[in-house]
Amino acid sequence: MAEEPLATRILSLVSDVIQAMGVSLDATIEDGPDGPRVNLDGHDGEVFLRRKGEALNALQQIANTIFRDELPPQKRITIDCMGFRRDKETELRQMARFLADKAVQTGLDQELGPLNAYERRIVHMAVAEHAGVTTQSVGEPPMKKIIISKKVV
Repeated sequence: MAEEPLATRILSLVSDVIQAMGVSLDATIEDGPDGPRVNLDGHDGEVFLRRKGEALNALQQIANTIFRDELPPQKRITIDCMGFRRDKETELRQMARFLADKAVQTGLDQELGPLNAYERRIVHMAVAEHAGVTTQSVGEPPMKKIIISKKVV
């Protein structure tokens, strides 16, 4: 008997957790640029979005821990609910680009945070597209800040 594909097993884990919680949500999975992306939709989605998405972050952490050794290098499982994470990612990218431009214009370091590891990764990747700046994470885990600085030539 062949082993089920990774995407099927990820979706099965998420569906089992949702069912055990007694909430009604539809789970779908797609292949995203950073790895598998599970999307949750339904009228019970608010359960995962309370307290700034703590339950969503916890479910994502569990899934990444379980499947870490089966994912390609530099890939992670993303779990989103009702577009919450997608909207947050868009907002973080826009803020990172704005602060990168500001760092170049003023020559002053710009600070963003505190952010969790997932959010810091989004900011670092967004700023990496800007040739004139660098980023550095500072502080104590799990909630570090990012300093965006103008590159010295």
